[in-house]
Amino acid sequence: QVQLVESGGGLVQPGGSLRLSCAASGSIVSVNRMGWYRQAPGKERELVASIWGSGGTNYADSVKGRFTISQDNVENTMWLQMNSLKPEDTAVYYCNAEIYIHSGPYVNYWGQGTQVTVSS
Repeated sequence: QVQLVESGGGLVQPGGSLRLSCAASGSIVSVNRMGWYRQAPGKERELVASIWGSGGTNYADSVKGRFTISQDNVENTMWLQMNSLKPEDTAVYYCNAEIYIHSGPYVNYWGQGTQVTVSS
């Protein structure tokens, strides 16, 4: 089994910064991709940023230039540095990972979510 453990959420004022982390543990052969999603009240879950094992990244237009995703392939840990936060960034942020646990296709895992609230 694989577990994703998130940390780093909280309350921050507009313009502030937060850093989220997600650590994957368990029977991991390798990681195909890790990403952060978020879900605000009354809205659908949306992709915020992704990073592949090769290091390639992509971002939602709404966070480009403000958020940075990074990873440690050895420790299977991912971070999301969030700067210049806006009230509209308020949401529950979920870690997602596509992990190879055996010789077959990768398995999709989700973290439990961490609340980010941007408010004065």
